[in-house]
Amino acid sequence: MNSILNISTYKFVPLNDTSALKELLHARAVALNLKGTILLAEEGINLFLAGSAGDVRGFISQLHIDARFADIAPKESWSVTQPFRKMLVKVKREIIRMNHPTIRPAEGRAPAVDAHTAKRWLDQGHDDEGRPVVTLDTRNTYEVDEGTFAGAIDWRLNKFTEFPEAVQAHKAELADKTVISFCTGGIRCEKAAIYMRESGLPHVYQLEGGILKYFEETGGAHFDGGCFVFDERRALAADLSTVGLSE
Repeated sequence: MNSILNISTYKFVPLNDTSALKELLHARAVALNLKGTILLAEEGINLFLAGSAGDVRGFISQLHIDARFADIAPKESWSVTQPFRKMLVKVKREIIRMNHPTIRPAEGRAPAVDAHTAKRWLDQGHDDEGRPVVTLDTRNTYEVDEGTFAGAIDWRLNKFTEFPEAVQAHKAELADKTVISFCTGGIRCEKAAIYMRESGLPHVYQLEGGILKYFEETGGAHFDGGCFVFDERRALAADLSTVGLSE
């Protein structure tokens, strides 16, 4: 029986009290018997948590009381066992490291495309203006190797900080295309899409909610393999079950 609720979510929002938040959120999570990781930085929050449904949703309800996090809407999946070993809350320079401090999603996002629109574009091979559509995987090589969109552009990144250089090397190839940048849950492709737009590529969109939201809403059409996740489940199938396990 799948009794463990797993959630992932993030938000780019200015935070000037990360040290105090670290102590508060760690205490709340431990009190609710949750395990996972919460990352905090001046640019926002990124979290992966697991526990009983009541405890996980109770944590999110408490988080919503803070106006900065009131609209956070986690993506959910289920597992038989707890996929995390401990509860960690860390303060970092960036919640997803890119080493480009001018890229500030909290000050304005790149345009996003929802899962159903992305599927429709992939079904027809072009966007609503007739422009060819390509998908761009912004994840690291070991994640891509677990599964990706059929025909996705894969620059064999070892880490996300390599992404800006890869864009500059391949920009000309993308100039006349509509590009859907994607990642696991949305956080990397949000920064990626902003960087690409600011680099002079006008038809770049981020996949809203990433692969996990796409799985939830479309069942994984056009996607080959599973989606790598950063816990002991390793990868999720299109139905959000653990790859290789009967849950």
